[in-house]
Amino acid sequence: MDASREIRRAVDTGKVIFGTRRTLRAIRNKDTKLIIVASNTPREILEDIERYSKLAKIPVHHFMGTGIDLGTLCGKPFIVSVMGIVSAGESNVLALEGR
Repeated sequence: MDASREIRRAVDTGKVIFGTRRTLRAIRNKDTKLIIVASNTPREILEDIERYSKLAKIPVHHFMGTGIDLGTLCGKPFIVSVMGIVSAGESNVLALEGR
């Protein structure tokens, strides 16, 4: 499975949220099904995301590209370090769990 293609399909057909604050809030409310973090996410933010997602039992996928790559993949004109998948839409992005 091509992770990039599935992430893009989730952005196009599902519901996703972007940003650290919004994603952390969604994790605390258990509104997300999967968290995706870029490879260059600052250590402090990554530790917070992993701590809260572990408590909420929400899987975290480590995207192999940078925040610029993830933002470009999502069709956004800004850096995306953290995003949450609320609804996968027609994608198979939830199969990225544990990768």
